[in-house]
Amino acid sequence: MPSARRGIILIHPPKDDESEDDGDKEIYRIRQFEKQFFSPATNQLFCKTFLENSLRDPVSGEMGKSIVFAVSQHHAAKLAQIFNDMADVIWPGRYQSDFAVQVTSHVTNAQQYTINFTNNNLLGSANFLPEYRTSKARICVTVGMMTTGYDCPDILNLGLFRPIFSPTDFIQIKGRGTRKHDFREQLLDEEMKGNVKAPTKTSFKLFDFFANCEYFEEKFDYDEVIKPPRPPGGGEGPDDGGGDTGGPTAGAGHEHMGEDLISTLKEETVGADGMKVDRMFFQNFEDKVKDDPDIAAGVEAGHWDVVTDYVHKHLLDEPASQFTLDKLRRAAGVDRRLSLREILEKIFGLIPGFKSKDELLEEEFAKFLADAKPEDPEAIPALKTYFKAYVSSESVRHIIEKKEFGDLAAHPVFNIADFKAVPPKFRALIPEYINDYVSLNQFVA
Repeated sequence: MPSARRGIILIHPPKDDESEDDGDKEIYRIRQFEKQFFSPATNQLFCKTFLENSLRDPVSGEMGKSIVFAVSQHHAAKLAQIFNDMADVIWPGRYQSDFAVQVTSHVTNAQQYTINFTNNNLLGSANFLPEYRTSKARICVTVGMMTTGYDCPDILNLGLFRPIFSPTDFIQIKGRGTRKHDFREQLLDEEMKGNVKAPTKTSFKLFDFFANCEYFEEKFDYDEVIKPPRPPGGGEGPDDGGGDTGGPTAGAGHEHMGEDLISTLKEETVGADGMKVDRMFFQNFEDKVKDDPDIAAGVEAGHWDVVTDYVHKHLLDEPASQFTLDKLRRAAGVDRRLSLREILEKIFGLIPGFKSKDELLEEEFAKFLADAKPEDPEAIPALKTYFKAYVSSESVRHIIEKKEFGDLAAHPVFNIADFKAVPPKFRALIPEYINDYVSLNQFVA
């Protein structure tokens, strides 16, 4: 299963019953798109729906940390203002226009905002509980800054307030929500930790106001060869939203004819197999690998160092390549870090599938038992709990290595009672064995 199970809200955009699809295609620049499709009422409807249906923080009960993706910087500013106005009504006195923050390239210190959001101190913290270190700002409204390579594990909600046409971008955006997280890590009061219900992140919500999920699941042609855009001056190149540059709707405004309504609101749960966009991304990589005779020959000969180095140079590390190891790991939908060798072994049928983190832990623990041969069978459950905790949790490893055992008193993964249940002989033996024989890198989510 992926790092966190992915819940997806499919929300179709407001329906205009008087318009018919005549098959003609129109090309919109960014600002044209915003003018044509976003009235103030539409933006308010999307924000209201997002706030009413979003996941809440399991510790404080406030709005879960969220990222919203807008059409343009101008659109992002509008959405942030609407969110702040609504937050002032829902939570009077809690926020002073710092509930939602615009995080785009034109905003001063925007890059630092992304770091502060991860570190739970964006515009302050502890707005609801003084003992809880979580960002006071709950929503970052961005365009593209937080799409790729941004890591904030306690994100609970993602909002697509724009259409997306690149499967790679779609995978990257979804990936912002797939990290696991234990919300008790930011709770400073040890006594309160035991009262938190559902403290670990097992899901997140993706609010899709433009049926992007449906598009990549049912309509996107994964076999189509995309032609590069015309160079600037050709009339059809990419536009950065800086202004209208002609086209079929240049200068046209949006005429709002009445109340905006969302045509359908449906919640779907995405399981361990992921979405079609994930499977097709992996399939495209698989096709390229299989079509390369040098890779196939190297795999057959068992020259793994040569093969992985070749794949990195020719498929993963090229500037124009759409493939990266991180994207492939996410597309594979496994709750741990896959190696490139494992991916290639799966592609060439040398392994039937990818083992989950727990399956690998069970295998490694079985090897340990065969080597250590504990005399008391009743101690095996305690040994397994210790073994898995030491492998999986960096904080447990730190506590054991520093012998700061008092810190286990209220540890959410492995507590002092668990440690005392381990026979003294194995309290040092298990860490020694793991450090000598187990690769910890593969168990990172």
